[in-house]
Amino acid sequence: MAKKKQQETRTKLEEINDSLSGIEQKFEQHKNLIYWIVLGVLIIALLIWAYFKFIYGPNLEKANNELSKADVALYMQQDTATALKGYEKVAKNYSNPAANMAKFNAARLLFAKGDKKSLKKSLNYLEDYSPKGTVVGPASQSLLGDCYVNEKKYDKALACYDKAIKLAGDNKTYIALFMEKKANVLHAQKKYTEELAILRELETKYVGPGRYDARIEQAKAMGGKEAK
Repeated sequence: MAKKKQQETRTKLEEINDSLSGIEQKFEQHKNLIYWIVLGVLIIALLIWAYFKFIYGPNLEKANNELSKADVALYMQQDTATALKGYEKVAKNYSNPAANMAKFNAARLLFAKGDKKSLKKSLNYLEDYSPKGTVVGPASQSLLGDCYVNEKKYDKALACYDKAIKLAGDNKTYIALFMEKKANVLHAQKKYTEELAILRELETKYVGPGRYDARIEQAKAMGGKEAK
């Protein structure tokens, strides 16, 4: 019995040794390839580190400095022209979080100008903007929706307001504002039943009864039906 156990143990050890030998043989056969792969990974890691250290980092610092100057011009000096110029410079010359924020700020100032050319530029900046945060993110999508309303692209506007509502989280003030914008667009599309549903939800969940009585009656008179 003991002899049998010894034989089984030896067999297992032999299997392990054979397996290790096979691995060693495969390593020997492919060691040059493995070395090159490891070297390639190290080179890529080094290049990534160098990029962030010597290119991305310094550029981000420069962009943030330019962004800060534009902020000072806007909020401290009330100089919207200089601020807009600064935001557009950052948006054009960089590709990082500072440039992303600059696009939104430039879009806001351009939209406020109200002329056709400025509104178009505002739309372009917002379409290229990546929504960030629970304040600026939903605000940017709401403004993008407003741009689409100006172009009478109502379905796109509604999609933006829906995204703004989603990004707003539990900010009821924001949500109520975006829902009212949705109701306005639905009214422009003559979708009075959908408008009526939004107004009812606004009163029930966000602003209380009576706020939209006149609009609710108007939506009913124009063909809106209460949801059953």
